[in-house]
Amino acid sequence: MTSYTAEFDDIPGTRVFTAERAKKGYELNQFCMSLMKEANRERFKAGERAYLDQTKMSEEQKQAVLDRDYNKMIDLGGQIYFLAKIFATDGLSYLQAVSTMTGMNIDDYQQMMLHGGRSPQGWRSIKDGD
Repeated sequence: MTSYTAEFDDIPGTRVFTAERAKKGYELNQFCMSLMKEANRERFKAGERAYLDQTKMSEEQKQAVLDRDYNKMIDLGGQIYFLAKIFATDGLSYLQAVSTMTGMNIDDYQQMMLHGGRSPQGWRSIKDGD
């Protein structure tokens, strides 16, 4: 697979879901979609590693799921709306799960979002300067 940098990959904290990431994350996203079925959620909760070992995901993707490292999952091709199936399986709201991706507690994250999101200061394209 040819590697390239998406136009916005140099913005700190931003992960653009590109065609390359979609291909890389296909098996991870298929795993997430499997969690739409109650029987699969129960099997996963009963033995996460065993369930993951039945997939074609890379070892790095499996470990990211086990660690619930959502940022790593996105780096490995996970698409946030598919990853939400993991949040739901764990009994987390979207707010709870996404706040963990920012390093903020839920209240601080919610307040930031209610006040317009993160400041663009310091989060601009590295190549363009800030």
